[in-house]
Amino acid sequence: MDKETGNSDRGPARSAPRDSLFLLTSLSTLDGVDLGKARVRNLSATGLMADCERAIPAGTRLRLELRGVGPVEGSVAWSRDDKIGFAFDAPIDPQLARKPVANGVSRQALPDYLRSATITRR
Repeated sequence: MDKETGNSDRGPARSAPRDSLFLLTSLSTLDGVDLGKARVRNLSATGLMADCERAIPAGTRLRLELRGVGPVEGSVAWSRDDKIGFAFDAPIDPQLARKPVANGVSRQALPDYLRSATITRR
């Protein structure tokens, strides 16, 4: 965001660099009440921005599961319609969410021809 012009549609200024991505997650309260799905649009070490299935008020404490990272807790920092800014209680490594998911199959469980870095055609 350009500091000179500002933008009233966005939440407070962010302090950590963010990565743009599309990642689906489920939201719940800390006591386990399901609040629906959310599509993470950008992610940093300290928080994220997401489109939610419904409006969630600022200040709401949430738990969500981030692929590659695991369960994360924090608070809704800002809310605009169905979009939220979410601040994590503790920093995460956002690059872990970008790593490919192996669908529970370890590399050793794969046949040799699939473990090979290069496949030769005959």
